[in-house]
Amino acid sequence: MNQYINILLAFIGGVFLAMQGGLNAQLGVQLKNPLLASLTAFFFSMLFALLAVVLSVKNIPKTSLLLSIPKHLWFTGALFSVIGIGLYYYTIPKLGISTMISLGLFGQLIFSAIAGHYGWFGLPEEPMVVKKVLGLLAMTIGILLINKT
Repeated sequence: MNQYINILLAFIGGVFLAMQGGLNAQLGVQLKNPLLASLTAFFFSMLFALLAVVLSVKNIPKTSLLLSIPKHLWFTGALFSVIGIGLYYYTIPKLGISTMISLGLFGQLIFSAIAGHYGWFGLPEEPMVVKKVLGLLAMTIGILLINKT
C-alpha cells in the first residue's frame, strides 16, 4: 500500500481515538463510572470486531498455531488497554480532551521511542537519533504550550 495512504490512515486512526475518548468519557460521566463506560465500549468493540472477522477472515487459524502463541499474549495487551482507556475516560472530564490527549500522546511517544530504540516486544529496532530526540523535545514544548493556562 502506498506510504501516503498509510500515513493518512494513521492520522484518521488518531482522530477516531480522540473521538471515542471524548464520547466514551461522556458515557462514563452519564453512568457516573468510567469503568462501566470502558466495559460498555469494550463489549461493543468486541461485537464490531467479531462482525469484521466474520466478514473478512478467509482461513481460521489451526489449533496448533493457537497453542503455540505465548500465553501472556492472550491477555496482557487487553489488560493494558483496559487500564489505558479507563484512565482516558476518567481524566478527560477532569482535564479536558485536548489536555488529556496531548498528555496521553506524549506518554505514548516517550514510551514508543524507548521501546523502539531497544526493539522491545520483538519489533524492529529504531535507534534514538538526534532527529527523534529533537522531535520529542518539540512535542514536550508543544504540550507545555497547549496546557499553559
